[in-house]
Amino acid sequence: MNIWIPDGMKDITVDRLAPRQRLLAALDEVISEKLNPAHHIDAVESKLFGIGAESYTVGSNEFYMGYATSRQTALCLDAGHFHPTEVISDKISAAMLYVPQLLLHVSRPVRWDSDHVVLLDDETQAIASEIVRHDLFDRVHIGLDFFDASINRIAAWVIGTRNMKKALLRALLEPSAELRKLEAAGDYTARLATAGRAEIVAVAGGLGNVLPTSRYASR
Repeated sequence: MNIWIPDGMKDITVDRLAPRQRLLAALDEVISEKLNPAHHIDAVESKLFGIGAESYTVGSNEFYMGYATSRQTALCLDAGHFHPTEVISDKISAAMLYVPQLLLHVSRPVRWDSDHVVLLDDETQAIASEIVRHDLFDRVHIGLDFFDASINRIAAWVIGTRNMKKALLRALLEPSAELRKLEAAGDYTARLATAGRAEIVAVAGGLGNVLPTSRYASR
């Protein structure tokens, strides 16, 4: 169960603490009944702002990061819920140090939380690479969050899903151990060259035809 509550204020807010105290108490009440995590996982999700909540959002990133850490719930990171200069791929490794699990809403924000169909772009690839490089498949749940009504809904679903899968496949082909070794040695030139070579191999190989399946056959 993912909890996102769009409470906030349109204009300058005098009391920022009281709404967060109420939200904290309400969330504690909601998750007070412990359920089997094999069937039910509680996650909480932040957002920078929303329509009608431009000046203040109760459930900010800091609020929910603190909540998930202190209550050991899952934390949801939505690609469109942060400042346009922020990316959730950079937040994954930091959050995983403190929370047991992550829920990702992989989306394509255009200037704001527009939820365009996911492309095989730099950020989608970076998200997939973070999951693969650190072997987080058992702790990260990938959700796709897009609903572009200007195109066919079935096509949107298929295109976005395929692009996320392609990003994961490409990440699985990356020579992560070699890149990590070069980085540790401070050889950033070789790291860059090796990463570029691996990218060419992944594209030229058609991804699916060269995927090593032994370890990730069940993923």
